[in-house]
Amino acid sequence: MNNDIVAMILAAGLGTRLKELTKDRPKALVELNGKPLLQHCIENLTAQDFSRIVINVHHFGEQIIDFVMHQRFDAYIQISDERDQLMDTGGGIVKATPFFKGAKAVLVHNVDIISDVNLKQLSEQFIDSKADAWLFTQDRETNRKLLFRNDDQLIGWRNKADGNFKWVYDSFGEYKEMAFSGMHIFRSDLFSDFESKPQSIIDLYLKLAKNKRIISQPIHPHFWYDLGKPEQLKLAEIQLKETLTKECRPDDLEGKDTIAFKAWPDMPSKSE
Repeated sequence: MNNDIVAMILAAGLGTRLKELTKDRPKALVELNGKPLLQHCIENLTAQDFSRIVINVHHFGEQIIDFVMHQRFDAYIQISDERDQLMDTGGGIVKATPFFKGAKAVLVHNVDIISDVNLKQLSEQFIDSKADAWLFTQDRETNRKLLFRNDDQLIGWRNKADGNFKWVYDSFGEYKEMAFSGMHIFRSDLFSDFESKPQSIIDLYLKLAKNKRIISQPIHPHFWYDLGKPEQLKLAEIQLKETLTKECRPDDLEGKDTIAFKAWPDMPSKSE
Protein backbone atom coordinates (compact mmCIF):
# COMPACT_ATOMS: atom_id res chain seq x y z
CA MET A 1 0.00 0.00 0.00
CA ASN A 2 1.15 3.54 -0.81
CA ASN A 3 1.32 5.85 2.22
CA ASP A 4 3.12 8.62 0.32
CA ILE A 5 -0.09 9.74 -1.39
CA VAL A 6 -3.40 10.68 0.20
CA ALA A 7 -6.46 10.17 -1.99
CA MET A 8 -9.30 12.63 -1.41
CA ILE A 9 -12.80 11.87 -2.67
CA LEU A 10 -14.98 14.95 -3.15
CA ALA A 11 -18.40 13.75 -1.94
CA ALA A 12 -19.92 16.89 -0.40
CA GLY A 13 -21.87 18.15 -3.41
CA LEU A 14 -25.64 18.61 -3.36
CA GLY A 15 -26.17 16.41 -6.41
CA THR A 16 -28.97 18.63 -7.72
CA ARG A 17 -28.45 17.50 -11.32
CA LEU A 18 -29.43 13.96 -10.29
CA LYS A 19 -32.86 15.33 -9.28
CA GLU A 20 -35.05 12.73 -7.52
CA LEU A 21 -32.11 10.37 -6.99
CA THR A 22 -30.63 12.71 -4.35
CA LYS A 23 -33.90 13.66 -2.68
CA ASP A 24 -33.22 11.35 0.29
CA ARG A 25 -29.52 10.52 -0.08
CA PRO A 26 -26.19 12.10 -1.03
CA LYS A 27 -24.87 11.78 -4.57
CA ALA A 28 -22.11 9.54 -3.23
CA LEU A 29 -24.65 6.87 -2.29
CA VAL A 30 -26.56 6.87 -5.57
CA GLU A 31 -26.10 3.41 -7.02
CA LEU A 32 -24.49 2.37 -10.27
CA ASN A 33 -25.23 -1.25 -11.19
CA GLY A 34 -26.32 -2.01 -7.62
CA LYS A 35 -23.41 -0.38 -5.80
CA PRO A 36 -22.99 3.20 -4.47
CA LEU A 37 -20.72 5.53 -6.45
CA LEU A 38 -18.63 6.05 -3.32
CA GLN A 39 -17.98 2.33 -2.99
CA HIS A 40 -16.95 2.07 -6.64
CA CYS A 41 -14.54 4.96 -6.09
CA ILE A 42 -13.02 3.61 -2.86
CA GLU A 43 -12.59 0.10 -4.27
CA ASN A 44 -10.92 1.46 -7.39
CA LEU A 45 -8.48 3.46 -5.27
CA THR A 46 -7.64 0.60 -2.90
CA ALA A 47 -7.20 -1.74 -5.89
CA GLN A 48 -4.48 0.68 -7.03
CA ASP A 49 -2.74 0.65 -3.62
CA PHE A 50 -4.05 3.92 -2.18
CA SER A 51 -4.31 3.20 1.54
CA ARG A 52 -5.08 6.69 2.95
CA ILE A 53 -8.37 8.22 1.88
CA VAL A 54 -10.12 11.43 2.93
CA ILE A 55 -13.81 11.96 2.12
CA ASN A 56 -15.51 15.33 2.52
CA VAL A 57 -19.23 15.33 3.38
CA HIS A 58 -22.10 17.84 3.52
CA HIS A 59 -25.43 16.86 1.92
CA PHE A 60 -26.80 13.91 3.97
CA GLY A 61 -23.28 13.67 5.37
CA GLU A 62 -24.34 11.40 8.22
CA GLN A 63 -25.38 8.77 5.68
CA ILE A 64 -21.89 8.73 4.17
CA ILE A 65 -20.27 8.52 7.60
CA ASP A 66 -22.54 5.63 8.58
CA PHE A 67 -21.89 3.85 5.27
CA VAL A 68 -18.10 4.06 5.63
CA MET A 69 -18.21 2.93 9.27
CA HIS A 70 -20.13 -0.22 8.38
CA GLN A 71 -18.01 -1.28 5.41
CA ARG A 72 -14.70 -3.13 5.43
CA PHE A 73 -12.55 -1.16 3.05
CA ASP A 74 -8.84 -1.91 2.76
CA ALA A 75 -7.83 1.66 3.64
CA TYR A 76 -7.52 4.15 6.47
CA ILE A 77 -10.44 6.52 5.84
CA GLN A 78 -10.98 9.94 7.43
CA ILE A 79 -13.93 12.31 7.11
CA SER A 80 -13.60 16.04 6.44
CA ASP A 81 -16.89 17.30 7.84
CA GLU A 82 -18.55 20.17 5.96
CA ARG A 83 -22.08 19.63 7.30
CA ASP A 84 -22.07 23.11 8.86
CA GLN A 85 -20.98 24.82 5.64
CA LEU A 86 -20.49 23.57 2.08
CA MET A 87 -16.99 24.64 1.04
CA ASP A 88 -17.12 24.03 -2.74
CA THR A 89 -14.35 22.13 -4.54
CA GLY A 90 -11.46 24.39 -3.59
CA GLY A 91 -12.57 25.27 -0.09
CA GLY A 92 -13.14 21.60 0.65
CA ILE A 93 -9.54 20.80 -0.24
CA VAL A 94 -8.20 23.71 1.83
CA LYS A 95 -10.29 22.62 4.82
CA ALA A 96 -8.93 19.07 4.51
CA THR A 97 -5.23 20.05 4.45
CA PRO A 98 -4.61 18.86 8.06
CA PHE A 99 -5.37 15.34 6.82
CA PHE A 100 -2.54 15.55 4.27
CA LYS A 101 0.23 15.70 6.88
CA GLY A 102 3.15 13.41 6.07
CA ALA A 103 2.11 12.76 2.48
CA LYS A 104 4.16 13.70 -0.56
CA ALA A 105 1.11 14.31 -2.74
CA VAL A 106 -2.68 14.38 -2.72
CA LEU A 107 -4.80 12.77 -5.44
CA VAL A 108 -8.29 14.29 -5.72
CA HIS A 109 -11.13 12.29 -7.29
CA ASN A 110 -14.72 13.49 -7.79
CA VAL A 111 -17.13 10.86 -6.46
CA ASP A 112 -19.24 10.96 -9.62
CA ILE A 113 -16.33 10.15 -11.96
CA ILE A 114 -15.93 6.52 -12.99
CA SER A 115 -12.96 5.49 -15.14
CA ASP A 116 -10.17 2.98 -15.55
CA VAL A 117 -7.37 5.55 -15.46
CA ASN A 118 -4.13 4.14 -14.06
CA LEU A 119 -3.97 6.52 -11.11
CA LYS A 120 -1.22 4.59 -9.38
CA GLN A 121 1.17 4.98 -12.30
CA LEU A 122 0.32 8.64 -12.84
CA SER A 123 0.75 9.42 -9.15
CA GLU A 124 4.18 7.82 -9.05
CA GLN A 125 5.20 9.77 -12.16
CA PHE A 126 3.96 13.00 -10.59
CA ILE A 127 6.05 12.54 -7.46
CA ASP A 128 9.15 12.20 -9.66
CA SER A 129 8.22 15.27 -11.70
CA LYS A 130 9.03 18.93 -11.02
CA ALA A 131 5.40 20.05 -11.24
CA ASP A 132 3.38 21.45 -8.35
CA ALA A 133 0.12 20.00 -9.70
CA TRP A 134 -1.11 17.87 -12.59
CA LEU A 135 -4.64 18.45 -13.84
CA PHE A 136 -5.80 15.29 -15.60
CA THR A 137 -7.31 16.47 -18.87
CA GLN A 138 -9.00 15.12 -21.99
CA ASP A 139 -9.54 16.29 -25.55
CA ARG A 140 -13.35 16.06 -25.54
CA GLU A 141 -16.32 18.33 -26.09
CA THR A 142 -17.60 20.32 -23.11
CA ASN A 143 -18.65 23.92 -22.54
CA ARG A 144 -16.03 24.52 -19.88
CA LYS A 145 -12.39 24.25 -20.91
CA LEU A 146 -9.04 24.78 -19.22
CA LEU A 147 -6.54 26.78 -21.27
CA PHE A 148 -2.85 25.86 -21.45
CA ARG A 149 0.29 27.14 -23.16
CA ASN A 150 2.12 24.83 -25.51
CA ASP A 151 4.34 23.74 -22.60
CA ASP A 152 1.16 22.56 -20.77
CA GLN A 153 1.22 25.36 -18.16
CA LEU A 154 -2.24 26.52 -17.05
CA ILE A 155 -3.03 30.07 -18.23
CA GLY A 156 -6.83 30.32 -18.18
CA TRP A 157 -10.37 28.97 -18.19
CA ARG A 158 -13.21 29.41 -20.65
CA ASN A 159 -16.97 28.90 -20.56
CA LYS A 160 -18.05 28.45 -24.17
CA ALA A 161 -21.75 28.67 -23.25
CA ASP A 162 -21.65 32.27 -21.97
CA GLY A 163 -18.35 33.46 -23.46
CA ASN A 164 -16.66 34.13 -20.12
CA PHE A 165 -12.89 33.81 -19.71
CA LYS A 166 -10.61 33.81 -16.67
CA TRP A 167 -6.92 34.44 -17.20
CA VAL A 168 -3.80 33.94 -15.11
CA TYR A 169 -2.05 36.91 -16.75
CA ASP A 170 -3.30 40.17 -18.27
CA SER A 171 -1.74 39.23 -21.61
CA PHE A 172 -1.54 35.87 -23.31
CA GLY A 173 -0.46 34.27 -26.57
CA GLU A 174 -1.47 31.05 -28.24
CA TYR A 175 -3.18 28.44 -26.12
CA LYS A 176 -4.84 25.04 -26.36
CA GLU A 177 -8.12 23.99 -24.78
CA MET A 178 -8.54 20.82 -22.73
CA ALA A 179 -11.43 19.41 -20.70
CA PHE A 180 -10.95 18.78 -16.98
CA SER A 181 -11.50 15.13 -15.99
CA GLY A 182 -12.57 15.65 -12.37
CA MET A 183 -9.24 14.26 -11.11
CA HIS A 184 -5.98 16.00 -10.21
CA ILE A 185 -2.89 15.59 -8.05
CA PHE A 186 -0.78 18.15 -6.18
CA ARG A 187 2.01 18.55 -3.62
CA SER A 188 0.48 18.13 -0.17
CA ASP A 189 1.34 21.67 1.02
CA LEU A 190 0.20 23.48 -2.14
CA PHE A 191 -3.00 24.93 -0.64
CA SER A 192 -1.80 25.43 2.93
CA ASP A 193 -1.63 29.25 2.65
CA PHE A 194 -5.20 29.72 1.42
CA GLU A 195 -8.07 30.81 3.67
CA SER A 196 -10.57 28.09 4.53
CA LYS A 197 -13.76 29.39 2.90
CA PRO A 198 -16.09 28.33 0.06
CA GLN A 199 -14.21 28.68 -3.22
CA SER A 200 -13.66 26.92 -6.54
CA ILE A 201 -10.63 24.70 -7.12
CA ILE A 202 -10.24 26.13 -10.63
CA ASP A 203 -10.05 29.67 -9.21
CA LEU A 204 -7.36 28.52 -6.78
CA TYR A 205 -5.33 26.86 -9.52
CA LEU A 206 -5.55 30.02 -11.63
CA LYS A 207 -4.12 32.02 -8.71
CA LEU A 208 -1.37 29.47 -8.12
CA ALA A 209 -0.42 29.30 -11.80
CA LYS A 210 1.21 32.74 -11.59
CA ASN A 211 4.09 31.27 -9.58
CA LYS A 212 3.62 27.49 -9.59
CA ARG A 213 3.85 24.78 -12.23
CA ILE A 214 0.20 23.79 -12.76
CA ILE A 215 0.38 21.35 -15.65
CA SER A 216 -2.02 19.59 -18.00
CA GLN A 217 -1.60 15.81 -17.87
CA PRO A 218 -3.69 14.24 -20.67
CA ILE A 219 -5.30 10.89 -19.93
CA HIS A 220 -6.55 8.28 -22.40
CA PRO A 221 -8.70 5.78 -20.51
CA HIS A 222 -10.63 2.93 -22.03
CA PHE A 223 -13.66 4.46 -20.33
CA TRP A 224 -14.48 7.63 -18.39
CA TYR A 225 -17.90 8.78 -17.20
CA ASP A 226 -19.19 11.91 -15.46
CA LEU A 227 -22.29 10.65 -13.65
CA GLY A 228 -23.77 13.98 -12.61
CA LYS A 229 -27.06 13.53 -14.48
CA PRO A 230 -29.64 10.68 -14.54
CA GLU A 231 -29.22 10.11 -18.27
CA GLN A 232 -25.44 9.83 -17.87
CA LEU A 233 -25.91 7.33 -15.04
CA LYS A 234 -28.25 5.21 -17.14
CA LEU A 235 -25.89 5.25 -20.11
CA ALA A 236 -22.95 4.22 -17.93
CA GLU A 237 -24.94 1.34 -16.41
CA ILE A 238 -25.54 -0.13 -19.86
CA GLN A 239 -22.13 0.51 -21.36
CA LEU A 240 -20.13 -0.59 -18.33
CA LYS A 241 -21.93 -3.91 -18.19
CA GLU A 242 -20.96 -4.43 -21.82
CA THR A 243 -17.38 -3.31 -21.13
CA LEU A 244 -16.94 -5.76 -18.27
CA THR A 245 -18.43 -8.58 -20.30
CA LYS A 246 -16.34 -8.00 -23.41
CA GLU A 247 -13.05 -6.44 -22.30
CA CYS A 248 -12.17 -7.21 -18.68
CA ARG A 249 -10.03 -10.14 -17.74
CA PRO A 250 -11.21 -12.15 -14.72
CA ASP A 251 -8.23 -11.16 -12.60
CA ASP A 252 -8.99 -7.46 -13.16
CA LEU A 253 -12.16 -7.67 -11.11
CA GLU A 254 -12.15 -6.84 -7.42
CA GLY A 255 -15.46 -8.64 -6.87
CA LYS A 256 -18.70 -9.68 -8.45
CA ASP A 257 -20.87 -6.88 -9.87
CA THR A 258 -18.24 -4.16 -9.49
CA ILE A 259 -16.68 -1.85 -12.05
CA ALA A 260 -13.94 -0.73 -9.66
CA PHE A 261 -11.21 -2.98 -10.97
CA LYS A 262 -7.45 -2.81 -11.22
CA ALA A 263 -6.43 -0.28 -13.84
CA TRP A 264 -5.06 -1.48 -17.14
CA PRO A 265 -1.24 -1.83 -16.92
CA ASP A 266 -0.58 -0.36 -20.37
CA MET A 267 -1.93 3.16 -19.84
CA PRO A 268 0.20 5.78 -21.65
CA SER A 269 2.71 7.80 -19.68
CA LYS A 270 3.19 11.57 -19.94
CA SER A 271 5.92 11.15 -22.54
CA GLU A 272 3.67 9.25 -24.95
